Amino acid sequence: MFLRNGLEPWHLLIVAIVVMVMFGSKKLPDTARSLGKSLRILKSEARAMKNEDVQAAAPDAAPARPAPEGGATAPR
Repeated sequence: MFLRNGLEPWHLLIVAIVVMVMFGSKKLPDTARSLGKSLRILKSEARAMKNEDVQAAAPDAAPARPAPEGGATAPR
């Protein structure tokens, strides 16, 4: 079975073995955990930047006012 870029499953097995030899089986969980934390931080920063861009693009929009307390409506 060939994948799109010409890699076969045994190529991936060799890469996995090389990674295990380089990092050692004891350090792999810690490495994976730190990689996961880094990805979460990256996603949250990207989301924050996107929100800032949206807010900067619409400066004329009026800020939302909170609803009146007690369920009262504004006088007509």
